[in-house]
Amino acid sequence: MSLAEEVDVLRQIALFERMEPAKLKLLAMTSDRVTFRPGGTMMRQGDDGDAAYVVITGGANVLVNTPNGPLKVAELGAGQIVGEIAILVDIPRTATVEAQDELVALKISKDNFLRLLNNSPQVGIEIIRVLASRLENTTNQLREAIAKIPK
Repeated sequence: MSLAEEVDVLRQIALFERMEPAKLKLLAMTSDRVTFRPGGTMMRQGDDGDAAYVVITGGANVLVNTPNGPLKVAELGAGQIVGEIAILVDIPRTATVEAQDELVALKISKDNFLRLLNNSPQVGIEIIRVLASRLENTTNQLREAIAKIPK
């Protein structure tokens, strides 16, 4: 995949869609392309957050630890970002992410991601929007789960 194609993938992500092309190109150039084999672990719940990943090709399962073992809570595909929460708020990873099949991603280091936020307030606003949307979805799922509990 060329640099131009990587920039196009980044542009499809809500966090980056309004970013200037030159900044997107710089972000793509300073990110590492990584490949995970089927079942490979991109990140593990509880680990320190050192990077965010943008999925270029392939899919991944998002798993959280429960007393009954791992629980799949989401799937990721091309054009999605994962891992940004742990690097934004300096907390351990909230989930484990494993490749479903061969997965290629751009790995954006914590330093580059934070530098991007400092230099592009629009990205910060988009992060707030995306995280608010995720919180709303999680709240709705929690509400539905509570409603199913016998009283």
